[in-house]
Amino acid sequence: MAGREANNVLLTGARGTGKSTLIKAVWTEFAGQGLKIIEVDKTDLLHLADIVDLVGERTEKFIIFCDDLSFEEGEISYKALKSVLDGSIAAPTANMLFYATSNRRHLIPQKMRDNLDVSDEDGEVRPSDSIEEKVSLSERFGLWLSFYPFSQDDYLAAANYWVNHLGGQWDKQTENAALLWHRTRGARSGRVAWQFARDFVGRD
Repeated sequence: MAGREANNVLLTGARGTGKSTLIKAVWTEFAGQGLKIIEVDKTDLLHLADIVDLVGERTEKFIIFCDDLSFEEGEISYKALKSVLDGSIAAPTANMLFYATSNRRHLIPQKMRDNLDVSDEDGEVRPSDSIEEKVSLSERFGLWLSFYPFSQDDYLAAANYWVNHLGGQWDKQTENAALLWHRTRGARSGRVAWQFARDFVGRD
């Protein structure tokens, strides 16, 4: 927002731990200074160059946001993203950055056969080239932020916050209910804490 250089950001890690929420919070913090956010679905990445062209001449600052970004084998839309990030002649202008969230560190699945193809009769002669192609996308994001699964204390702190935020009361009975909730879900995260609070306060 101050006109300095900044990196594109990739937020990766456990589901429900606040990756998308953090990006929305950044936008909310700076919206008053003219920051805009454009959410682009993975299926629309082929049109990303057009979006960049449209907003590149504007005076506002933009976050181009791709949520839950990952690609399956055979998908080619990631090539459009690679090109726009820093691989094309027309590089993105200084008024935009790319923020993406993903549960995968490298965005594209890597399979064991990538390392074994050279031993197959029909395998690729240089399988390491394919691996480099897959890893190179995530490397185009200059800043990586990793999100880890919640500890039990983290989860209870989040559940406590949301119960109180929604008008409920936190006590030992509520804490026991929160523990039972996450055990039935098989996960601890901010999202699970939010869902517990909505259920608990709603029933109460």
